[in-house]
Amino acid sequence: MFHTRISLLITSVVLLSLSHSTYAQNSNKENAPYSRFGIGEFRNGANTLLRGMGSITSAYSNPYAVNTYNPASYSSLKLTTYEGGAIGSRRNIISGSSDYRTGMATFSHFNIGVPVSEHAGFTLGVRPFSHVYYNLSDTGARDGFGNSIARYIGNGTTHYAFIGAGGEYKGFSVGFNFGYLFGTLSKTTFIESLESTTTTHVLESEFSSYTRIGDIYWTLGAMHTAKLNDKLTLRTGATFAMNQDLKATRDEYWIAILYRVSSGEEDTAYASPEVTSTYTIPMSYSAGVQLANTDKWTIGLDYSGMNAKDYRSFGNVDSTSDNAFRISLGGEYTPDFSSRKMLQRMTYRIGGYYGNDYISLRNTDINYYAITIGASIPFKRSTDRIHTALEIGRRGTETNGLFKENFIKFSLGISLNDKWFIKRRYD
Repeated sequence: MFHTRISLLITSVVLLSLSHSTYAQNSNKENAPYSRFGIGEFRNGANTLLRGMGSITSAYSNPYAVNTYNPASYSSLKLTTYEGGAIGSRRNIISGSSDYRTGMATFSHFNIGVPVSEHAGFTLGVRPFSHVYYNLSDTGARDGFGNSIARYIGNGTTHYAFIGAGGEYKGFSVGFNFGYLFGTLSKTTFIESLESTTTTHVLESEFSSYTRIGDIYWTLGAMHTAKLNDKLTLRTGATFAMNQDLKATRDEYWIAILYRVSSGEEDTAYASPEVTSTYTIPMSYSAGVQLANTDKWTIGLDYSGMNAKDYRSFGNVDSTSDNAFRISLGGEYTPDFSSRKMLQRMTYRIGGYYGNDYISLRNTDINYYAITIGASIPFKRSTDRIHTALEIGRRGTETNGLFKENFIKFSLGISLNDKWFIKRRYD
């Protein structure tokens, strides 16, 4: 059974990796205009079951699933748990009379959670942290170019690979995640003059930067569990990550193609390779509360925030908000965990969230909201599960010439449970 489950998990991870590679090579990536700013668009690395109920992560604990957003939850693990997942998304981006669709698919998380005692556990994991991909253009008058067209292109992903541990004593749990945040982000602006070359002497210019990020990143979590009676449990939780400076190296190039009589001549007007500095990831925090009826239902409420104004890139302030937050509400219901009927053993989830993005443009906050649904399908006579989640929502606004995004995200995950460190018994 152990080898069968490991084979199934490895097969799932390989398929997810191939899917990620295929889409990474496809020019039809998800065009996300707001990922041009900051470190990009933050990716939700919660597992699929949590996505189905609005990502209420602060106080959620499950003996057969890994909640990496609050490492204090690792103390509740009862079986070794392997998790993997993928997400596909589709966006409809609207700005004035422009309306186009874009989408992508990629892996969302991979975790291994291991109980080491009745009240302690640890986890290994990797997930995307942020994502940059945009391809935009506009036309207007610019100094040195006259009437011209500008194209803005960005690409890249940062990932977080970590190890975490958590322990519990008399209902109080604490935990940490400690790992390496890394990735490469590229951003390029092309400007092409639409004027006569004899007037501007410039055919086109390219301004490119390539930034490699890599450094330690950590988070802390705490949780308290109180039994209200034989069936009801009240759980509260909180997480915290302080401002952290990540080492970064940037190569920057400015290239101009100048007009020379009847031909173009390329000239590297500026080059600044291997400049080292930092990316400052702002302090973030969350708090939540959940009420649970053992093996039956759970309902929870979360609040999370970020001091986005403290974000820096090589010492520079970007277009960040003073009021970045997220409120999530959700729950799950299992009719009969011990039933032999599939539909009775399935877990059904519903939720939603609302928030303000950490990006703010033209004195306008970028808010977002979504409703979520999900389900976990059990394997026969096992705690193993296939998880699904669907998010339908909206992000942004057309106010002040900005973009509005209508999005649909579908997540698919798998969790497999097994026993490690079991002491042998002899008669």
